[in-house]
Amino acid sequence: MQPGNPGQDPYGQQPNQDPNAPQPPQYGQPPAAPYGQQPTSGQPYGQQPTSGQPYGQDPYGQQQPQYGGGGPTYPNAGYPQGGQGQNNTLGLVSMILGIASIPLICCFYLGIPVGIAAVVTGYLARQKVAQGQANNAGQAKAGLICGAVGVGLGIILIILGIVANVALPTQP
Repeated sequence: MQPGNPGQDPYGQQPNQDPNAPQPPQYGQPPAAPYGQQPTSGQPYGQQPTSGQPYGQDPYGQQQPQYGGGGPTYPNAGYPQGGQGQNNTLGLVSMILGIASIPLICCFYLGIPVGIAAVVTGYLARQKVAQGQANNAGQAKAGLICGAVGVGLGIILIILGIVANVALPTQP
């Protein structure tokens, strides 16, 4: 504190106070509910609506917005309406089949037909992307690549199986 201004700090700091001392009331704020209770029924200080006003209306006569109205509406918000959406099914199916074709090679070469299906659906999905009817080019490409890898690994596994059976001696 400076000598010329007793009781005021030039930097706006409060003098050291005891945190356990009672605080002076803050004006302009409603008093807190005792023991952490919330005011009931939306009325301040726990007041109940009087008999002259129906329950749920503002006692000051202000209109409250009703559900589903009053707010701004935005065109094309939310889910696409009929005819406006993209047809992304083929790309998704291609990606799922392509990913599944790789581990299915071990199951009696089931990965080869699943991989072929992934390549075909991936090709069709890429055509739809090129025409502007779909927007999932990445899924279509992933399905096409994974399906081709599944078919390639299946063919390599068949060739290795044939070579291994032919090269093994049958007599001890």
